[in-house]
Amino acid sequence: MIRKIKIRSFEVGLHFRDGEFQSLMQPGNRWLFDPLLRHDINIVSQRDPWINHPQLDMIVRSDALADLATVLDLKDNQRAIVWIDGRFARVLKPSLYAYWNGFRDIRVEIVDASNVRFDHADLRAIVRSNDAAELLDVCDVDRHCSGVLFIDGKFVETLAPGKYAFWKGASTAKVVQSDLRETVIDVSGQEVMTADKVSLRLNALVTYRVVDAVKSVSASDNVHQTLYRESQLAVRAVVGSRDLDAFLADKDVVASEIEQMIRVRANELGLELASVGIRDVILPGEMRDLMNKVTEARKAAEANLIVRREETAAMRSQANTAKVLGDNPTLMRMRELEVLERIAAAGKLNVVLGEKGLTDKITNLL
Repeated sequence: MIRKIKIRSFEVGLHFRDGEFQSLMQPGNRWLFDPLLRHDINIVSQRDPWINHPQLDMIVRSDALADLATVLDLKDNQRAIVWIDGRFARVLKPSLYAYWNGFRDIRVEIVDASNVRFDHADLRAIVRSNDAAELLDVCDVDRHCSGVLFIDGKFVETLAPGKYAFWKGASTAKVVQSDLRETVIDVSGQEVMTADKVSLRLNALVTYRVVDAVKSVSASDNVHQTLYRESQLAVRAVVGSRDLDAFLADKDVVASEIEQMIRVRANELGLELASVGIRDVILPGEMRDLMNKVTEARKAAEANLIVRREETAAMRSQANTAKVLGDNPTLMRMRELEVLERIAAAGKLNVVLGEKGLTDKITNLL
């Protein structure tokens, strides 16, 4: 019938009668006369900064906590960041809260969640908590990317590399990353028929980079695939308008025309072309053999022409020499002596005499 209630220095008693909150009981010893068991004393510790009780709303309404605790009543558009003893503790969602004063150093920041993007100096510490995972959408924009922020489907801003957080529930936030590095499209295995009805297969390379992240994520669901299709069409259009010989002779010009065709479309997608080139040209086996034969015949003809040109030049030189020697007997005599000197220096000289006139000439020469 009589109960002794002991409340220690760091505790507070919550006095209920017939389930209704009556008052707070301060530290000390209390005697409670309760023959009908209508009273209930809930002892809570102030070492736990938060007052967790099913009837917190009734306790707050009674004003019993006015001097001992601070009450937070967060509305739908409000959130709270709580720091205990200088350390981040938790993020509070809309609800009724109360925490004890004096025993712990508690600091509360009320945040307006109608501003969907949450920015804070200690964002990295906050987003690591379990409460943050429930209340915040967190995303990272990589160092080589630009983030495009849409809120409720509307473009808001572009985000530099870093970590970002957005409140859940208030609005729908979406960050689309756009890679700003150079990207290569391999337009390979394209079967194309030239203007002279020769089928060939070629591979091209298109290098681009994103210069307008907003356009790149808004103009197409996949800019890489879109530019790939545009490159295919440009390759077929340019190569198909040329004969095979003209194409093989001016591949650089063909690549330039392809680049001009897709540059306009690339600008519409927020892209900038860095280079366009023809990497490989693969001909059918029969056509390759035929071209090898043509090339071989052309080279053989060129070689024969060079030989004939050199022979003609040599004969023309000999004719000029003979004319000069015929007009200058002294020069002819010196030429004969040079020939004789070379013959004598080579070794033994054998002279075979024939008719008389030839013998006299050789005798005179010697």
